[in-house]
Amino acid sequence: MTGPSGRAPMERNTVTEQAVQAGPPGTPGRIAADVFGFDVVAERGRARLGRLRTPHGAVATPAFVAVGTQATVKSLAPEAVAATRTNLLFANTYHLYLRPGADLVARHGGLHRFMRWDAPILTDSGGFQVFSLGASIEHGVGKIGNIFPGEDQDRGRRRLAAGSGMVSVDEDGVVFKSHIDGSRHRFDPETSIAVQRQLGADIVLAFDECTSPLHDEAYTRRSLERTHRWAARSLAAFQATAPLHGYRQALYGIVQGGAFRDQREDSARFVGSLAFDGIAIGGNLGATRADMHAVLDWTLPLLPADRPRHLLGIGDVESIFEAVGRGVDTFDCVMPTRNARTGTLLVRPDLDAGVSGGRLNITNARFQSDLGPVQAGCDCYTCRTFSRAYLRHLFKAGESLGPQLATIHNLRFMARLMEDVREALADDTFLELRARVLRSPLER
Repeated sequence: MTGPSGRAPMERNTVTEQAVQAGPPGTPGRIAADVFGFDVVAERGRARLGRLRTPHGAVATPAFVAVGTQATVKSLAPEAVAATRTNLLFANTYHLYLRPGADLVARHGGLHRFMRWDAPILTDSGGFQVFSLGASIEHGVGKIGNIFPGEDQDRGRRRLAAGSGMVSVDEDGVVFKSHIDGSRHRFDPETSIAVQRQLGADIVLAFDECTSPLHDEAYTRRSLERTHRWAARSLAAFQATAPLHGYRQALYGIVQGGAFRDQREDSARFVGSLAFDGIAIGGNLGATRADMHAVLDWTLPLLPADRPRHLLGIGDVESIFEAVGRGVDTFDCVMPTRNARTGTLLVRPDLDAGVSGGRLNITNARFQSDLGPVQAGCDCYTCRTFSRAYLRHLFKAGESLGPQLATIHNLRFMARLMEDVREALADDTFLELRARVLRSPLER
C-alpha cells in the first residue's frame, strides 16, 4: 500500500518493551544504511513509549534532542556529549549554510564525519530563520524565555517597527540578509532540501514559515497555505534526489497554524496525508503555556499513529511532561545548554531535599563555600567530581571550564529525566512521576 504521494507509509511494528533500549551514542554501524523506522512499544493513554531507528543508531523515545546549532554543542567535545547519554543532536541548516558552507560539510562526508558524531542528527529547514530574523525581531518574541508573550511582561518594550527584520517572504521562498556580513541569500523548498542533502543529517525538515504569536488569524491562514505548498514542494524535491553520503535520510513535514484550532486541525490533516517519514509541530504555539497545551490537544489526535512526532523548540521540564502525556516522541530546545553557559543548573527537588525549585544559580553567594555536588545522586561527571563552590569559583573567575561543567550537568539532567520518563511509561507510573517531579496534584 502506498501513501497519497506514491510512497509506502512507514512500517509500525509491535515489539517487546525490552527492545526499546538503544545502544550507547557514538557507536557506529549498529543499523543498516537504508533503515529508518519507528516502533510504538507501549501506549499509556496518549503517551507513547517507542523506538526510533536511524542509520546512525536507534533511540529510545520519548527523547530530548540537544541543540548543536553550528555542528557542536557549545563548549563540549563530542565524547563529552556522548558521555551524558545524549542520543540525538539538532543542527541548524541556516547557520551551516552560511558558515562554513554546505559544500565543505559535504566534502567531509556529511555532518557526522565533519563533527565526529556517530549518533543521529536532525537538521531544520532554514524556515525558522524566517521567524527569528523577521517577525521574531519585529514582535519581540522568540523561542527562549519569551516564546509565550502572554507570560512576558517585558515584551512590549522590545517590539520594533514592521520591516525592521532581515527577511522578506514571497510565494516562492524567502530572501534574507546574512547576520554575519549582510549579504543577501534566497531559500526556497528546493534549496533547503539540496542543502540538507549535503549536510546529511538522518532526519531533515520540510521548508516552512514559522508565524509569531502576534500574527493575526488572516496572516496565519495565508502563511499556512503557503507552508502547505512548500511542504509538497519539499517532499517532491526530496523524492527526486538521492542521499549523498551512503545512507538513507528521512523527511519530516511540519504542522503550522498558530494558535487557531481550525488551522492547526487543517494542517495536521494535510501534512499527515503526505508521505513524510515523521511529523514535527512548529511555529506559534500561543501566548501562554495553556495555549500550547490546547494546540497539542487539537493537533496530535489527527496525526498518523505510525509516525514519530517531534515538537520544535520546547524543552523545559513542565512542557516535556505535558507534551509526552499528549503523545509527543521527541523535542529539541537550547534552554538546558544556553542556561548552563550563564551558570543556571537544572535540579530536581524530588531527588534532593537540599534543593528547591527546578533551577540553581551557581553564581549566588550562598554557594561560595558549598562543598556538595550540584545535585545529590546525579551521576554526571560534574557532580561526581566537583563541588558547587568550585563551579561558582569558575564562573566568577570567568574560566571556560565553568560553562563546560555546567553544560555536562544539564545535558545529563535531561537524559536522566527522559530515562525516568521512559521507565515510568514502561511501568505505567507516568502520572505518578509527573506529580512527583512537578509537585502537582495527581491527575487521572
